[in-house]
Amino acid sequence: MIAALRGRVIARRHDGVVLDVGGVGYLVNATQRALTKAKRGEEVSLDTYLHVREDALQLYGFAEHAERELFELLLSVSGVGPKVALAILSNSTPTDLRRAIALEDETRFVAIPGIGKKTAQRIVLELKERLGPVDVSGQAPVEELVARDALVELGYSIPEAERALAGTDPQLPPEERVRQALRAA
Repeated sequence: MIAALRGRVIARRHDGVVLDVGGVGYLVNATQRALTKAKRGEEVSLDTYLHVREDALQLYGFAEHAERELFELLLSVSGVGPKVALAILSNSTPTDLRRAIALEDETRFVAIPGIGKKTAQRIVLELKERLGPVDVSGQAPVEELVARDALVELGYSIPEAERALAGTDPQLPPEERVRQALRAA
C-alpha cells in the first residue's frame, strides 16, 4: 500500500496532480484541499490511498490524515466508490462531514453530484455509529439548517447557502433569514 508521497508537482489537472518522486511520475487524484496545497514546481507531501481494481491501480491524495481516514470509511458504505468519496471530501472539511453524519444531515450529501437520497441515508446510517462520539458544539441550530436547506432548494450550493446566511441576523426566524439572504444576493 502506498500511504504517502512526497515529491515535486510537475503537472496539475482539474482532478489531480502528477508528482515526481525520485524520477517516477505518480498521477494522484486529489481532494480540493490537496489540490490547493499542491503548487506546480513545489514539493508537497500528500497522504494517499491506493485503490486496487481488477483493471487498474489508482492513487488518491489528501491534504491531511483525517481526509484519508474518512475516505476509507466512506468506501465501506455500499454504493460509494472512490470517485464519489472524493467528491464528498472535496465539498466539505472532515470535521463538517463528521458533524453532518452525527446530526443526520442528509442534505449535505444529497447536494453532491452522484449521491441520491438513499445513498445519503446509507452514509449517515452506516457511519454514525462507526465514527463514535463527535463534538457538535458550535454546530448550527435546527433553524439554521432549515434556512440553509431552503436556500439549497432554491439552487444554492451548501457552502454558498452558509455564506449567504452568515450575513443575516441569527435571531430572526428561518423564513426571514432566507428573505434577507436572497435580498443580499
